[in-house]
Amino acid sequence: MTDIAETIGIKKAKRESQFALMWRRFRQHKLALVSLWIILAFYLVALLAEFLAPFDPAQYNPRYTYAPPQGIQFFSTNEDGSWSLGPYVNGYKSEIDPKAMRRTFVIDNETKIPVEFFVPSKSYTLAGIIPMSVKLFGVTEPRAPLYVLGADRLGRDLLSRLIHGTRISLSIGLAGVTLSLFFGIIIGGFSGYYGGWFDSAVMRVIEFIRSMPTIPLWLGLAAALPKDWSALQTYFAITLILSLIGWTELARVVRGRFLSLRTEDFVTAAQLDGASDWRIITRHMVPSFMSHIIAAATLAVPGMILAETALSFLGLGLQAPIVSWGTLLQDAQNIRTLASAPWLLVPGLCVVIVILSLNFFGDGLRDAADPHGR
Repeated sequence: MTDIAETIGIKKAKRESQFALMWRRFRQHKLALVSLWIILAFYLVALLAEFLAPFDPAQYNPRYTYAPPQGIQFFSTNEDGSWSLGPYVNGYKSEIDPKAMRRTFVIDNETKIPVEFFVPSKSYTLAGIIPMSVKLFGVTEPRAPLYVLGADRLGRDLLSRLIHGTRISLSIGLAGVTLSLFFGIIIGGFSGYYGGWFDSAVMRVIEFIRSMPTIPLWLGLAAALPKDWSALQTYFAITLILSLIGWTELARVVRGRFLSLRTEDFVTAAQLDGASDWRIITRHMVPSFMSHIIAAATLAVPGMILAETALSFLGLGLQAPIVSWGTLLQDAQNIRTLASAPWLLVPGLCVVIVILSLNFFGDGLRDAADPHGR
């Protein structure tokens, strides 16, 4: 009976597709699986940014500049000693720092500001499609402060800006890798398939691009952008720039695979059958190592996100009013931030978490796609 069960299991495994086998092996990589859920959670936040953010990212209140974070609490003690259940945040009280001679805020434990879920708000469109006029949570009092992660130098809610910045930073990573993947497969594929002088020319171009210093290259490309462009035009320009720089590594991976596959029997059979070069590349060669392309693209997303963050942090990438993790970190460039407003470094923590998750996820995909792995 054991032999029969093993035989049935082997036959069932043979009927599984390449992606089914890849997913079964990927689930055994626990760290990569956890990283996948973290990545999906961040992209869900990016998709529902308008609904999750309690305020508009540009809304400011100069009365609460550099206000510290207010932790949401769910249990409160009444005057008679009983407990009551309900989310709330403590208010602020202003004090004067005798050393720095400036106003500072401290949490006032005696003031309780109720926090409600699904509060009415101004009309907006969720993800640009669904019209809505409700937020996940907020306060009903018009002038009551609600700064879960604190406020910046203009009194803007850091949590709302962080949520909206997640959409920009993560979408640049996906859009940049998508364009890089297109250029890498087309250029690297034809280079590896035809070889000869075309392969040599493509490799020299790749080596030239990769040999250029990154920061001076970004400086030149950023200076070439017109200053009168809108925020949306700048966003697409930065995405295109990152793609034009990042396609080289993917092209080298695809080229190497094509060099090893072009002498395989199934490619020769397709050529003898009269299939065109385009059909051989797109219908036979690329699908044979699509799992490796997915793994390489996943590992390239962190590089795109870091590049955008670095560009915006240095003032060469996205600029206000666009909100991204890089532009948020611009407020953390002074000594006062490190001394009295460390919560402005939270976007940097998000960058670290996402980059590590994407790297672990890419490692898991690479191991699952390796046909020689155990």
